[in-house]
Amino acid sequence: MTELSRSPVPLLDLRAQYAALRDEIRLALDEVLETQKFILGPQLAELEQEIARRCGVRFGVGVASGTDALALTLRALGIGQGHEVIVPAFSFIATASAVVLAGARPVFADIEPLYFTLDPASVEARVTPKTRAIIAVHLYGHPAPIEMLQEIARHHHLFLIEDSAQALGATWRGRPTGSFGIAGCLSFYPTKNLGAYGDGGMVVTDSEELARRLRILRNHGQTEKYVSTELGWNSRLDELQAAVLRVKLRHLDGWTLRRQAVAARYTELLAPLEPVRVPRIAPLATHVFHQYTIRIASRDAIAERLAEQGIGTAVHYPVPLHLQPVFAHFEGRRGDCPEAERAAAEVLSLPIYPELTEAQIACVASAVADAVSAVRA
Repeated sequence: MTELSRSPVPLLDLRAQYAALRDEIRLALDEVLETQKFILGPQLAELEQEIARRCGVRFGVGVASGTDALALTLRALGIGQGHEVIVPAFSFIATASAVVLAGARPVFADIEPLYFTLDPASVEARVTPKTRAIIAVHLYGHPAPIEMLQEIARHHHLFLIEDSAQALGATWRGRPTGSFGIAGCLSFYPTKNLGAYGDGGMVVTDSEELARRLRILRNHGQTEKYVSTELGWNSRLDELQAAVLRVKLRHLDGWTLRRQAVAARYTELLAPLEPVRVPRIAPLATHVFHQYTIRIASRDAIAERLAEQGIGTAVHYPVPLHLQPVFAHFEGRRGDCPEAERAAAEVLSLPIYPELTEAQIACVASAVADAVSAVRA
């Protein structure tokens, strides 16, 4: 396939998804508009139950974003000033900023290089008397080594919180992510596998007490109308977004299977390319491929070449968290988390969504091969 014959392939195409769901979405939105219940209404209550069941837990608490899901969970668990929370050095910044918003200090642990998730040995080495929790991120849709992290948390009497923002539907030994720790924190940002048409998040948990605390904190600390017993947040997943998400949830299993098929085809086409390292899947895991992220040297040159050919890409993420300028006061230094630093220099996400056609997959793979050849030349 020549460059001139290629059609552009965007990193993400949400219009294609909407075209398939238009009638269902409009019907669901009309129902909310007719009832005129926009906040903490029946759509959210149903969604909370549906997501909780899917995650294998008893309770779901809808909030305004995935970031709020993390920060409110920490607050509800009593984690704040003077406490430390271990987080991966390679993740979206919200994983660490939520810790700071809760008043605690993020401590950055390294990742293992195959799956981009927390390295248990690095976590163990960073536990101190001030540590109160570990946040395990299931990055790109692949589960973290959750059983080993559970054991560390049990041994040191720590809370284990799962950042499942990118991993709804992923499993470890057949058990859903979000069900291993005290809480699982989800994001419904529009680009997620289950995305709203705005922002949104949810905490899933088996703890009735934690769910109760979260419901208070998300609604201004109110225990009854206009009576606040503590300082809370305005962090509620609204009815319009809940209605959209309930429609999309009915299709999620099919979308996940298609994402996995797209990923398998990419791997078949790209694995033979010598400098390209394709995503790996742990034997006990299912990967839901929120991202299909390769590793490659000369990443920036490859990305530039792909952009010239109309292929959308992204770098998730170019700066490890311990080196983010906003966290400079935590005195992170280059070399503290070498695997995270290497990943930040090498990762490149390719287009992946259920509506990708076989021709588009082949186009992307061919463009990657051409870009690699051009950069090598």
